[in-house]
Amino acid sequence: MKIAVIGTGYVGLVTGTCLAETGNNVICVDIDKAKVEKMKNGEVPIYEPGLDVLFHRNIEQGRLSFTTDLALAVKESQLIFMALPTPPGGDGAADLSYILGAAKDISKLVTEYKVIINKSTVPVGTADKVQAVFNENTQVEIDVVSNPEFLREGVAVDDFMKPDRVVIGTRSEKAQKLMAELYAPYVRQGNPIFFMDERSSELTKYAANSFLATKITFMNEIANLCEIVGADVDAVRRGIGSDDRIGKRFLFPGIGYGGSCFPKDVQALAIAAESNSYNFQLLKAVMQVNEKQKTILVDKLLKYYNGDIKGKRFALWGLAFKPETDDIREAPALYIIDELLIRGAKVTAFDPEAMDNVKALLGDKIDYANNQYEALQGADALLIATEWSVFRNPDFEKMEGLLANKTIFDGRNLFDLQKMIDLGYYYNSVGRKLIG
Repeated sequence: MKIAVIGTGYVGLVTGTCLAETGNNVICVDIDKAKVEKMKNGEVPIYEPGLDVLFHRNIEQGRLSFTTDLALAVKESQLIFMALPTPPGGDGAADLSYILGAAKDISKLVTEYKVIINKSTVPVGTADKVQAVFNENTQVEIDVVSNPEFLREGVAVDDFMKPDRVVIGTRSEKAQKLMAELYAPYVRQGNPIFFMDERSSELTKYAANSFLATKITFMNEIANLCEIVGADVDAVRRGIGSDDRIGKRFLFPGIGYGGSCFPKDVQALAIAAESNSYNFQLLKAVMQVNEKQKTILVDKLLKYYNGDIKGKRFALWGLAFKPETDDIREAPALYIIDELLIRGAKVTAFDPEAMDNVKALLGDKIDYANNQYEALQGADALLIATEWSVFRNPDFEKMEGLLANKTIFDGRNLFDLQKMIDLGYYYNSVGRKLIG
């Protein structure tokens, strides 16, 4: 099939590359000329495990190409994916200007039937707004489809190639047939394609992310309570996770959720509800709790140091909002850094992939280490903000020789409590027994 993907951000690039992998001819469009030239030259602009292999293979085999020429892409394609940003506007609601602007541009170029597919996360009713743009600017028949993405950063290629489910919102039999044909190679093992109306499809995406964010936040609240009453959150997690109605996933406590999806999607759904005169109280509580949870390690530090951390140096392991990505959007580490700097502390950070992004954002406000151990040199304590695998089994003997004090504040509960007792560390984690 001939496909155009408008926007080469995280979703657009993964979508275009994975669609090409099953034999489709895909043209990816972006207005950033420098970025397009880099991609033409084989440079992958984001870090995502496994993406580079598919990216280079499909460029070499002529199925994946990049351009700034929207007219060419529209002319050559029957299916047009819009994978454009929907950042929070001034009121927190999703900003649809990129989506509607692209729809207007495309509407002036179509000369034959096309399927316009919203891949971006958009509020309920967006498909109707996009359809209205086309109705205003062209007499050509088009169908607007809602096809939300459910890609987890770090495993996005697997998520696309072997999806748990595919959600497609359309009332057009013609569009439904084309979309079913497109996704058939990805659901050969029997995972479902759910066809529904456009509005239900749009809401499904927001509902999914908001529910997962709620689940994470609930477990963080339980962890905080565990510390007060003397319970062990790991035991509680295992106890409730064995219930099939609850499930084991998204029950690990920590320092809050971040990234490009959960924060803005929870906020957007709460605001969408409010604009329809519904007070979504649960989501408002989720946002409030998560905001506080991001800096809970700082609260622990202040308690340990009697409220004064001025002049102290802290090593920080992890900057990305989660492992296996270089994405630092709404990363708890950034909130921790801000609070430490405000209080006069110094920070030396290390992350396997996100260092350049943080350097671009913070510059020389903090120091950067070449590896996890270099970050520990002379530090008063170690803070862990991202659960990268490389941090899970470190050389504790080596760490002891580098840290000024054997003190760890772990926001991701990486280490075994008994081991930390045996090693003689002060170890403060989330929802578990305080060691030392």
